[in-house]
Amino acid sequence: MTGHENTHAGHDAMRGERALAVQETAEHTMDGHGTPEPGSNGGHAGGHGGHADHVERFRWLFWLMLLLAVPVVALSPMFAMLVGYEVPMDGVVSWVPPILGTVLFVWGGSPFLTGAVGELRARRPGMMLLIGLAITVAFTASWGATLGLLSHVLEFWWELALLIVIMLLGHWLEMRSLAQTTSALDSLAALLPDTAEVVRGDAVAKVAPSELVVGDVVLVRPGGAMPADGRITDGEAELDESMVTGESRTVRRGVGDQVTAGTVSTDSGLRVEVTATGDNTTLAGIRRLVEQAQNSTSRAQRLADRAAAWLFWYALAAATLTGLAWTLLGEPEQAVARVITVLVIACPHALGLAIPLVVAIATERSARAGVLVKDRLALERMRTITTVVFDKTGTLTKGQPALVGIDVATGVDVTEADVLALAAAAEADSEHPLARAIVRAAAERQLAVPIATGFSSAPALGVTVDVNGSEVRVGGPRLLAEQAVADPIDASESDRGLTRLFVLRDQTVLGAITLADEVRPESAQAVAMLHRLGVKVAMITGDAQSVADRVAAELGVDTVLAEVRPEDKAARVAELQAGGQRVAMVGDGVNDAPALAQADVGLAIGAGTDVAIASAGVILAGDDPRSVVSVIELSKASYRKMLQNLWWAAGYNLVSVPLAAGLLTPWGISLPMEVGAILMSVSTIMVAANAQWLRRLDLRPEAMRV
Repeated sequence: MTGHENTHAGHDAMRGERALAVQETAEHTMDGHGTPEPGSNGGHAGGHGGHADHVERFRWLFWLMLLLAVPVVALSPMFAMLVGYEVPMDGVVSWVPPILGTVLFVWGGSPFLTGAVGELRARRPGMMLLIGLAITVAFTASWGATLGLLSHVLEFWWELALLIVIMLLGHWLEMRSLAQTTSALDSLAALLPDTAEVVRGDAVAKVAPSELVVGDVVLVRPGGAMPADGRITDGEAELDESMVTGESRTVRRGVGDQVTAGTVSTDSGLRVEVTATGDNTTLAGIRRLVEQAQNSTSRAQRLADRAAAWLFWYALAAATLTGLAWTLLGEPEQAVARVITVLVIACPHALGLAIPLVVAIATERSARAGVLVKDRLALERMRTITTVVFDKTGTLTKGQPALVGIDVATGVDVTEADVLALAAAAEADSEHPLARAIVRAAAERQLAVPIATGFSSAPALGVTVDVNGSEVRVGGPRLLAEQAVADPIDASESDRGLTRLFVLRDQTVLGAITLADEVRPESAQAVAMLHRLGVKVAMITGDAQSVADRVAAELGVDTVLAEVRPEDKAARVAELQAGGQRVAMVGDGVNDAPALAQADVGLAIGAGTDVAIASAGVILAGDDPRSVVSVIELSKASYRKMLQNLWWAAGYNLVSVPLAAGLLTPWGISLPMEVGAILMSVSTIMVAANAQWLRRLDLRPEAMRV
């Protein structure tokens, strides 16, 4: 049907495997947010699945050290005096606290000491070095007192034991909070089935997904997951593609449709020809994108890292001044105790957790909304966006024609259904997008389409068939001119950018079928939601002004940029930016890539091309434009939590250090080191709890109520 005059630019028969998936969460392991292994550099580390290992290690280490700490505390003369009982001061009993205390220091304190060494080697002093200094000072002073080299007042065995136990408890709880956000890469890997069933002749063999090769045909049973990317060769099923789109609704897929590894056939069996394996699969591409996002550093994270470094020097200076002040006041015992307390309570542990945990939870929430964040900076910038520019074809519209109206000519004895049925009969053998739209519309209305024979197509005219002995022709205005037939139907609709095809039977015009690029039903809601957020909406397209105006009027778009050539889209975005707008660009095609890169934030629709995806900072795995609103809401919510955590963590340290130094001691207010350790752990837990509020966000497009 190449004779149809009006074809829809940007309409592709297949866009390939566009399933871009979700990021269940961003994984972040820092020095001090895990158990640094010997030789670690104290920096941000990878290690997929590491959080689960850290949780288990800190769990058993905490309980074991707690058992050892009980006799240390119980047999401490200082603790016994505080509680009101006596402990023998000589014999074997007196050596229990120093011996078990040494075990606690070496074994229970090993994560902190190893981390401190790593920070020193990396020349990046931080929280582990502070903790290491605190327990080392307490350990050294205690042995000095035990051996009679220092005053017995400096015997801190029970305080050291409690300090290590509390620190291990804090780390255990912290690791458990981080582990709740499960590694994105582990989650993606878990989507694949353990085995794949390969069809070989009449037999079916079970193999590992890693053993599949391109061209293999695999059997996917009802309820089974796709072991690789592929194309359906037999069968039809409802697929759960929530891992791709974030939407809970299943999607009907049949022969010829592309499927993505990890999606689930919910009701029927399928045979799928493998089209990609290994590093070429969609999941492998997703893993690379997730790693890219995890390795990118946000402004807030850089601020937190700088603040943690500043707080280290602040704490070290405060500890030094505290030690000097109490020594000059003639109380060296107080000096040592206060130095340890300052080092412990000033540890910027909560500050180090403030941003990573928010990022981890935010990316989990975005995953459930079908949003993959490639660049954290892009996510941060979304909260400041003032204008969202949508590409029309394939973004606000489906990029494919759809029936919008049927007109019946006056003086003919036919109905709208008759006109559509004859048109569908004529177009049944055509692969043109307009023909497919007509056939699809007839099927949706369950019309009885007659059998046509003698199909032929003529350039610029249309198609001709024979239906029950009558000649039926379908084509555009040139068909009427060729037949010297006047248009008996009001053609004013054509001025609004609609495509009109005429249906003739034996040279008599029966009617006209009107088609247009189908607007996504969610587009109007997306525009309305953005307006309620105070964000302007612009639409950019290469289509004629009349076509663009029709879509803009239907959706309520503020600015229409029509007849824009592909190479000029980036320039039009730059013009908006020059006018003071902070622009987010949403597109899906190759010609959108420069504009996506030019915009303050580029968002690629997941059904789009790989070039567009590579140019974007955020990928909307589905094709729902309301996901843009989800990204803005996520950006605002995560930024609020980052600020709240930063203020709490930094403010807590700034206020608590003077208290730990003993400034209020003259007024009878003292802060023991073990209480300081508890407060430090409490601050970490409060930061983690505050970040958990992000889990209440439901950012799925269908759940948005802006």
